[in-house]
Amino acid sequence: MESRGRLGWSQSGASLNTQQAAWFGQPRGLTILFLTEMWEQFSYFGMRALLVYYMTKELMIGQGKASLIYGAYTATAYFTPIIGGIIADRWLGKRRAVIVGGSIMAAGHFMMTFEPTFYPALVTIALGNGLFLPSLPSQINFLYATDDPRRKWAYNVYYVGINIGGFLAPLVCGTLGEFYGWHWGFGAAGIGMLAGLGIYALGGKYLPESPPARTAATVAAAPRGSYRSTYLLLAGVALAVTVFRGAYEQVGNTVALWADVGINRSTTAMAIPMTWFQSLNPLLVILMTPALLAFWRRRAQLGRDFSSMRKMAVGALIVGAAFLMLSWVAASAGPARASWIWLALFFVVFTFGELYILPIGLGLFARLAPPGLSATTVAAWFLAIFSGSLVAGLVGSLWSDMNHASYFLLLAGLTAVAAAMLLALNRNCERIEAERAAELSSGGDWTPDSHGAGSPPQLGTS
Repeated sequence: MESRGRLGWSQSGASLNTQQAAWFGQPRGLTILFLTEMWEQFSYFGMRALLVYYMTKELMIGQGKASLIYGAYTATAYFTPIIGGIIADRWLGKRRAVIVGGSIMAAGHFMMTFEPTFYPALVTIALGNGLFLPSLPSQINFLYATDDPRRKWAYNVYYVGINIGGFLAPLVCGTLGEFYGWHWGFGAAGIGMLAGLGIYALGGKYLPESPPARTAATVAAAPRGSYRSTYLLLAGVALAVTVFRGAYEQVGNTVALWADVGINRSTTAMAIPMTWFQSLNPLLVILMTPALLAFWRRRAQLGRDFSSMRKMAVGALIVGAAFLMLSWVAASAGPARASWIWLALFFVVFTFGELYILPIGLGLFARLAPPGLSATTVAAWFLAIFSGSLVAGLVGSLWSDMNHASYFLLLAGLTAVAAAMLLALNRNCERIEAERAAELSSGGDWTPDSHGAGSPPQLGTS
């Protein structure tokens, strides 16, 4: 429903907003969410780029314990969204959840500038993240009519915003922390979080009105057990992603440590700061995404597009190939340091695989969310990141007990297992997505116009 130019969540409101194209031909509201997430990710990745170095070099925490703390923190930051998603869906609403959660996170980042508040700061950031993280991307679907074809690419565009923040973070926060003091880097991360909150508050007129909280009437309107197969599918995907992230999350942990001890970072002009390598992954996401989306559109026009599960499985295998390359490089170098060019090439292959799995998975969870549970279902995607981060922490603790070549081979094996699990889910995923598409084409979308006020929209698949 429209009010003073602000997009409501009825189908007619979504259709009106399709006239307001901006970023990559998407609604202006996506640009606001894009920029808000960009600065939130700047703060998160800025702090993450420094975290393991800060613990091992400044706080003098041993590598094994530091890896476990790193894994526990990232895991907790992705567990709290389950609770935060429920709070947003039932009580606060997505808008308030973003503001409250972001404010708490900013406070936590500034607390990181003081050594005595190191552990409380980690807890504070994780708690704020619980409200913020599921509430922002779950607003994307309400920017579109259910038959708007742009929805299919929205999460890949949004993913670019995530990675612009991730690209800038190590360059700014990493450089400040490495050359001027760790606390300067953590402070810059807090400023980034405040910038994101400011953009979100000022751009509110372009965002969808939050649909009513999930009520007893909404629950009664949905057929009992009608989403059981969807829940089982998403649980299976989450399990596969958990295995995948056990390897994927090593980029900020053991791969970062290898960049310090196993890579020759010298060039004719300077020694490349170790934190700068962490900017390669998000930079490549930004550069690769437009070409990859054009490739997928072309395949779809020719009727050759992969299913969601096949894309995700391909992505896991490509990431595995990147770790296989590192295993070969580490074995070939022996006790010597390998050229930094190999690490750069690793990030090229790694990022290409990432684009096939992570934004696809996030979009799948958002599109298949049951009525009134969009933030909660998106939070379930982050629960997979929570469990994957726990696995990553355990896997990272093996770094000191294995030679580097064998360790990277282990990571490649984890990604292969994840790919096999995703392929096993392909048939069920195709069936459920087809059922949801048929549901929408028959007028089964939940809008105030078709089912009365108070019934939240049914999220579609394309």
